[in-house]
Amino acid sequence: MPLKIAFAASRAPVAQTARATLIGRYGDVSTEAADVIVALGGDGFMLQTLHASQHLNVPVYGMNRGTIGFLMNEYGESDLEARLEAAEEAELNPLSMTALDTEGKSHHALAINEVSMLRAGPQAAKLRITVDGRLRMDELVCDGALVATPAGSTAYNYSAHGPVLPIGSDVLALTAVAAFRPRRWRGALLPKTANVRIDVLEGDKRPVMAEADSRSFRDIAAVEIQSEPSVVHRILFDPGHGLEERLISEQFN
Repeated sequence: MPLKIAFAASRAPVAQTARATLIGRYGDVSTEAADVIVALGGDGFMLQTLHASQHLNVPVYGMNRGTIGFLMNEYGESDLEARLEAAEEAELNPLSMTALDTEGKSHHALAINEVSMLRAGPQAAKLRITVDGRLRMDELVCDGALVATPAGSTAYNYSAHGPVLPIGSDVLALTAVAAFRPRRWRGALLPKTANVRIDVLEGDKRPVMAEADSRSFRDIAAVEIQSEPSVVHRILFDPGHGLEERLISEQFN
């Protein structure tokens, strides 16, 4: 019985053209009826697709029709059903973020890549870091700090000189962005079960925003971050080009 495929595409014309071409060859069903979702775009659109389909327990197979494709497979129109049947699956748990703003309002979001705290004004942020209820750093002066999953460790985390984490490793990366005090502090490796709290100091003079996979919340007073094992994202890769291999290869490029 042929696979029931739902095709999703970013707004980019090249992605929309690819979607129309593939639907003409393979048909199309709703995401609710699909055996697999094929996402056409870049990594940002893949993250959007994973978030939008997390309640369906349907694997997502990406093909690169964007500018960045670390989470995507090479685009091709031939033998798609065979590629999907042979694909390797990786399971990802997102981070859960609860952010409290300066007016006392709480915001909740999930992040597959990272949760970041970033300065939102001309002055550096001042942050206090607590892990599992224990104060670990009473003052970090920086442009920001982030907590990244293994899947997100080659994204913003890597650009901020954080470590690349193998898929399946039970660790998270806590990474500073342009740390000023302590000078050049790059962060720490934490167990996946860790609860991280980041408090903003002098927030009225040094405003800070929080981001969870590019979902932004302004004027933040504190965030709590931890892995969310009850949510599982299923992502498919061509054999030999899975996320684990990509994470290893990235470190030698």
